[in-house]
Amino acid sequence: MTTSNGLILVDKPQGLTSHDVVARVRKIMGERRVGHAGTLDPMATGLLVLALGPSTRLLRFAQGERKRYTGTVRLGVHTDSLDADGAVTLEMPVPSLDAEHATLVAHDMLGPQLQTPPMVSALKVAGQRLHVLARQGVEVEREPRAITIHTFEVRASEDETLWEFDVECTTGTYVRVLLSDFAQRLGTVGHLSALRRVSSGKHHVQDAFDLERLERAVQQGERVVSAPLSFVEDLERVQLSVDQERRIRMGQRIELEHVYAANEIAAVDGRGVLVAILRARDEAWKPELVLPVEPGSQLG
Repeated sequence: MTTSNGLILVDKPQGLTSHDVVARVRKIMGERRVGHAGTLDPMATGLLVLALGPSTRLLRFAQGERKRYTGTVRLGVHTDSLDADGAVTLEMPVPSLDAEHATLVAHDMLGPQLQTPPMVSALKVAGQRLHVLARQGVEVEREPRAITIHTFEVRASEDETLWEFDVECTTGTYVRVLLSDFAQRLGTVGHLSALRRVSSGKHHVQDAFDLERLERAVQQGERVVSAPLSFVEDLERVQLSVDQERRIRMGQRIELEHVYAANEIAAVDGRGVLVAILRARDEAWKPELVLPVEPGSQLG
């Protein structure tokens, strides 16, 4: 049996946009409401966290998760998009490098920092996509954004111009910018030549479906959707009484005996099914987001 409310993990193939994947999943699942947490460029592969149906309202919890990527950077060649899909704009010699020096450079790039988005990106400035302006030869000022690089490891390959990397970072990080900056610190230029997202928070690409396997599983009636609670596993949790659930579904505030550290908690019913996200308001808890009653509920 399949359901149209919850989380699906998809392993995006190279050549498709994140929007292409969403369109395929809409067709496979027969569900119009499908969204994703964190765009992958067409050249990239790996984990896309998707939400179906009412759970699309929970995507913000997945969008804020740490992301981990692996891939390769090609040194000595700069492209206008900073990745392999772009046009070559500059070539430079690659200095003799050893793993120890490259590792020190990478570790020096750890921590909180400001990163300027690339011109070839889907961000909008004054209502226009940056990549559209870039194709017109227009470059505009971009507001730097705060990011954090938690881990950044590099490894040499048999090709002295090709280095492998493994990076964990906050959402909103442009890995191709990070690798371009890395190349510059090594005394050359470079571009992202391969990228794969391997995890987002607790979700891992090893648990994801490729699109063909997803379609077969749905056709065979297999369970492919995780419960909405999967989006908020890190939130503190309260189990509601039947009366409290009724009040929450009527938009009323409730008082709770337990003291919670966060100002936002997950409220579940007696079966452990997510009912709502509650937000602290004065001495009570206000329903911030309420999911529909599921079959089997005492209220259904």
